[in-house]
Amino acid sequence: MRLDKTLCWDGELTVTRHDRETGVSFIIRLDSTRLGPAAGGTRAAQYASFGEALDDAGRLAGAMTVKMAVSNLPMGGGKSVIALPAPRNEIDQDTWERILTLHAENIDKLAGNYWTGPDVNTNSSDMDIINDTTEFVFGRSAARGGAGSSAFNTSLGVFEAMKATAVHRGLGTLDGLTVLVQGLGAVGSGVADLASQAGARLLVADTDSERLAWARQLGHAIVGIDDVLTTPCDIFAPCAMGGVLDSAVACELPASAVVGAANNVLADDAAAEILHKRDVTYAPDFVTNAGGAFHLVGREVLGWSEETVGARTRGIGDTLAEVYSLAESGDIDTDRAARILARRRIETADSAPRRANSFPEGSEMPVL
Repeated sequence: MRLDKTLCWDGELTVTRHDRETGVSFIIRLDSTRLGPAAGGTRAAQYASFGEALDDAGRLAGAMTVKMAVSNLPMGGGKSVIALPAPRNEIDQDTWERILTLHAENIDKLAGNYWTGPDVNTNSSDMDIINDTTEFVFGRSAARGGAGSSAFNTSLGVFEAMKATAVHRGLGTLDGLTVLVQGLGAVGSGVADLASQAGARLLVADTDSERLAWARQLGHAIVGIDDVLTTPCDIFAPCAMGGVLDSAVACELPASAVVGAANNVLADDAAAEILHKRDVTYAPDFVTNAGGAFHLVGREVLGWSEETVGARTRGIGDTLAEVYSLAESGDIDTDRAARILARRRIETADSAPRRANSFPEGSEMPVL
């Protein structure tokens, strides 16, 4: 029997629900809970089909598993997708609150096996609404006891990854290098700021005119959206949506390195190997963008101090150095090397019985 690819996902659990009143479908996928409760943000978006939404949730949940493992966080990987019948900005507040409350009910029924936070089209205010129904949420507003936005810490992690990559490439520092940032949202603009302060020459691309006006005021050069993947640069930083680099793009990308914040940058399995053969250094996105997880999970779930969060975020450069070393010693691509590191930690996880929603010994879960 030939199976549809949506049926071939090998994660631990899929939960779905449809709300007739709003026309919204909910998907929660738990990829792994071997290291601890699964964690991953809530993404709200329109999809061409329910199967496409399932696939997206599965890919994102798998990325969270390796992100948590390679970052030495005591949590597994999961993801939520809210499949919308209309663009988010066309949904009125009352309807949106109903959607979030239903989603919170779904999360609460998992009894701590899954924690969620902000992602595409969700924010701290949304997490506050979810928190009215369930405690298993991070990324709440500061007014509700949360850690606030993780954008700066995510930007800082990408910046540390850029510095480590420049060293790996024998380029020394970012001073004088050309960095092309695709996407000037809260994270991308932060990456641009930090790289510019380090002396890099910034090329930027975005679809938002206000963001581009901001960039022009700072003296950054603007690149057209259609020219992003053909513009020469030292470091390409995809900081918008994922799936930017497929095999065809990887064969031609005029960059020395790829270091960005977007999730699932690689659109197919062959892209990483192609970049490796072309000597284009790819910093795996689930390593580079872990600063957001350190901020949200560390502060709100594990009770870390700001100092600990900062130290762990700066350690992203050290993790990448280990990934690059393993890739070189084995003559393998960096995506594969990073996944090997993640798998090693998962495979050596404590196999002793653990209450489903508890954390490994040595990790503290605060009362919310």
